Amino acid sequence: MATDTVNDVFEEHRSLLTGVAYRMLGRVADAEDVVQEAWLRWSAADRGDVREPRGWLVRVTTRLAIDRLRHIGSRRESYVGPWLPEPIVTDFGPEVPDTAERAVLADSVSLAVLVVLETLSPPERAVFVLREAFGFPYAEIAATLEKSEAAVRQLAGRARRHVGERRHRYDVDPVQCRDLTERFLAAAAGGDLARLLSLLAPDAVLVGDSGGKSKAPLRVIRTADKVGRFLFSVSREPLDGMETRFVEANGAPALLVLTDGRPDSLFQVEAVEGRIVCVYIVRNPDKLAALAAPGAL
Repeated sequence: MATDTVNDVFEEHRSLLTGVAYRMLGRVADAEDVVQEAWLRWSAADRGDVREPRGWLVRVTTRLAIDRLRHIGSRRESYVGPWLPEPIVTDFGPEVPDTAERAVLADSVSLAVLVVLETLSPPERAVFVLREAFGFPYAEIAATLEKSEAAVRQLAGRARRHVGERRHRYDVDPVQCRDLTERFLAAAAGGDLARLLSLLAPDAVLVGDSGGKSKAPLRVIRTADKVGRFLFSVSREPLDGMETRFVEANGAPALLVLTDGRPDSLFQVEAVEGRIVCVYIVRNPDKLAALAAPGAL
């Protein structure tokens, strides 16, 4: 196979491989490392034995991601404060025109789902991502994991139940989510604590991720009263050179705060029946670096 053809085949599937690796790992750099290693293996492989390049590449990428998950487990355990996935700007583009398919992809990359996936075992996570996000048949997933199809179906069922039990069925209308976010932030900035609390569900939580590298709560804040009062207090702190803009991050509207042109924090809410049940704030500068890249915004 000519070099150009080798490159072309890999590039044809790069976005799929990156999507699998990111959902498995929750961090852009880790996903890129896995995809790069998959490329090295593809370029060195005896491709005469490869009947279906897409399946071969997904299989290699998934196995590499599982290995990396096991390697970085201890790193997550020593993380300072709550851990959130690295946010990414999402644009599924014209190649995903179907509304239902877009909804599935957006849900599978949402912060809420990725947080829950962190609690699955690496094989369960792989099965969930390949089956629920990308619709791979059980037989192909079984070949990827070198397990029986029956075992894969058991893993899939266990993973679906686990995810279903640990996450709300959030509102997904992006216009409504953005409107709710804007009203919520306006109430905080305007000093209207009563209005702020009225937009929160009674059992609302706030998860802040700083990795110990900037100011953010080191524990999850729970109940509407505590979440509202925390956001009310921090909204009163002036920031020189601050600007805000809305972006689509992980399939949903998010507010990006920039200071002197650099990403400072990313703010996103999850809502159920028009009330906020979860507030995510990412302030770890390492996780916001990709948003500063040319064209990212």
